Amino acid sequence: MTSAPPPFLSVRDLSVRFTTEDGVVKAVDGLSFDVEPGRTLGIVGESGSGKSVASLSVLGLHDPRYTEIGGEIVLDGQELTGAPESVLERLRGNKVAMVFQDSLTALSPYYTVGRQIAEPFRKHTGASRRDARLRAIEMLEKVGIPTPALRVDDYPHQFSGGMRQRVMIAMALVCDPLLLIADEPTTALDVTVQAQILDLLKDLQQQTGSSIILITHDLGVVAHTVDDLLVMYAGRAVERGTVREVLGSPRHPYTWGLLGSMPRLASAVDEPLHPIPGTPPSLLAPPPGCPFHPRCGFTGEVAGERCRTQRPELPEGRGAACHLGAERQLRISGERTRR
Repeated sequence: MTSAPPPFLSVRDLSVRFTTEDGVVKAVDGLSFDVEPGRTLGIVGESGSGKSVASLSVLGLHDPRYTEIGGEIVLDGQELTGAPESVLERLRGNKVAMVFQDSLTALSPYYTVGRQIAEPFRKHTGASRRDARLRAIEMLEKVGIPTPALRVDDYPHQFSGGMRQRVMIAMALVCDPLLLIADEPTTALDVTVQAQILDLLKDLQQQTGSSIILITHDLGVVAHTVDDLLVMYAGRAVERGTVREVLGSPRHPYTWGLLGSMPRLASAVDEPLHPIPGTPPSLLAPPPGCPFHPRCGFTGEVAGERCRTQRPELPEGRGAACHLGAERQLRISGERTRR
């Protein structure tokens, strides 16, 4: 029997803390996950749950003067936590690349899109200006930009939001990275362009065999895009599994809340949505015990004060960080699914 290949990216007990005037922000607290070769991991959660902070840690993009990072980040067998900047520079854009949230601010207004796509290609391959320009045109064509030989000399403000997002993807993929981190790649785009961008990522993944981390708060997007799913809340992972397992049989009250707040096609037009009560906790002083307990409607079903005093651990593999217990989680999940 052949053993499964090791994960391309393995994150273990990652913690990220920022020093501010108000105190230390625990943005990520004990996060662990794997990204398998050729698969797509979706990371979902409300704004401020630590999704983007964790992804920026993989690339070493936090300012070390104000950031304390702990735990292990192993990319293709190489430990990145505490790695020197020279090592990280060789990896960024080459072995791992990122599509940032806001393409208008991520792209420089002073340089043409062709120059910005060609720059990492020249840096990592030593290509000439001419070859790098041809590669930029090739990438613009690959991501669906019309007349790429002409648009290569345009500036970011001359592109629409969807086209700028395609330019960002071209820049990220110009060196054929083995891991692509897409942070809210469809934010502020209309649904037609969203579908085009997601189909583009899927097609490019099939062509290159790369792994993808898709960060989003849109469960509708991940339902048709990712293979595995990680749900984050207050800097911690609260549930994980395959996308079918998590969306088909969710086990954590927070995941139930996320799914319950989404409109459904089968629902009546006047049926109200069911938002999660309360607001996310301050990461300057997160609540003790389960971070979700102040907003959870199931704490009364757990004996004693465990929800308020004891932090639930997320088991390896499929599972949820919740004191309800697996049997009760499955029963409630089944009841909610039948509604």
